[in-house]
Amino acid sequence: MKQAGWDHPGDANWIGVWTLYMREVRRFTKVYTQTLIAPVITTLLFLAVFSLAIGGRSSTEIGGVSFLVFLAPGLIMMAITQNAFANTSSSIVISKIQGNIVDTLMPPFTADELTLAIALGGATRGIVVGCVVAIAMSLFVPVHIHSIGYILYHGVMASLMLSLLGMIGGIWSEKFDHIAAATNFIVTPLSFLSGTFYSIHRLPENWQLAAHFNPFFYMIDGFRYGFIGSYDAEPALGMAVMGGINVFLWLSCRQMFVTGYRLKA
Repeated sequence: MKQAGWDHPGDANWIGVWTLYMREVRRFTKVYTQTLIAPVITTLLFLAVFSLAIGGRSSTEIGGVSFLVFLAPGLIMMAITQNAFANTSSSIVISKIQGNIVDTLMPPFTADELTLAIALGGATRGIVVGCVVAIAMSLFVPVHIHSIGYILYHGVMASLMLSLLGMIGGIWSEKFDHIAAATNFIVTPLSFLSGTFYSIHRLPENWQLAAHFNPFFYMIDGFRYGFIGSYDAEPALGMAVMGGINVFLWLSCRQMFVTGYRLKA
């Protein structure tokens, strides 16, 4: 069983945390064509399809901006979250299947240190992909910045949230089919139903209420507010929800490492 945390930050194994973090970062930088370039191409294809579907950038407006300007932040956020989730979930599942998860568990790490290093590795991939996608998208769609603070907060918190969620999924999964199921039946539906491609004000009243119980809605809405200055939910509420969910997911990951849930025979 792993020790949960440390009494003082100075007691932490910071060299070990940095080493494990860099291992997670190098996992995706070594295959950058798959982990960085592919998401850019996929996102631009989404943009192209929607552009052709609506027949031009100015054919319709949402929230006082053209549809493509409204859509761009959602597509960037979708790239961030999918890649953050993929990094941590694949890292743990591959280690479990190959039998080398012991190389991560045996060193003198506390549960907090393991959670911190692995989660930051996934969050880093999400943020890097988001930046690259945003730069590529700016060549085709005008990217406005209303509040850089909201963009940074929701970008970091969303990537951390999906990184932690991917860690939970990876620990729970015993084979790739399990993590694929989590992606297909949890992450993707919540992403598509979060207002990525539309304003929830266009939904019937009951569906608007249901959307407020989707945590992905708050990260999309707050992130979009940072770009275009309009929102469907109070930004302060979204910030609180994101912070609370990340605390809950962190404690869940920590407890899994403490108990060795599906990690130790």
